[in-house]
Amino acid sequence: MKPLSKSISVKLDRIDKNIIRELQINGRMQNNDLAREIGLSPSSCLRRVKLLEESGVIQSYTTIVDPQKIGLQLILFSRIWLVGQDAETIDCFIEAMKELPQVMECYIILGESDAMLKVVVPDLESYRKFQSAHLTKKNGITSVKTDLPSQIIKQSFQLPLDDL
Repeated sequence: MKPLSKSISVKLDRIDKNIIRELQINGRMQNNDLAREIGLSPSSCLRRVKLLEESGVIQSYTTIVDPQKIGLQLILFSRIWLVGQDAETIDCFIEAMKELPQVMECYIILGESDAMLKVVVPDLESYRKFQSAHLTKKNGITSVKTDLPSQIIKQSFQLPLDDL
């Protein structure tokens, strides 16, 4: 897990931002189409994309799946309190969470709790079983408070590039 405050920024110009903007909308866009869309030659466009990938700005390409269409009806947010703040406890927790496919996102946070999870499961009974099996002392957890959203208002995977 990467610390948010220690990442090194890469300076993006207007063309880089346009490439990223287009690929965030359609990650399967062919290089020729991308080049035409942003006004570059295909070879220049491909070189720019490769540099963005090599620098880690573009981390990977993925497919976004609607969880409800495949039977994952519940998204829950779990606030986690750890048994301690020592490195060993935190590392144990992090490694355990990385192995759980139900954990879509995991953050070590500053504030009242120690971590925040976004968990996806088919139903409430599945979450109860997941919590009792995995969100326990064996994984460095002392307490869990779970919130169930009643409505998803906005969910985006596109970063705001205009603010850079």
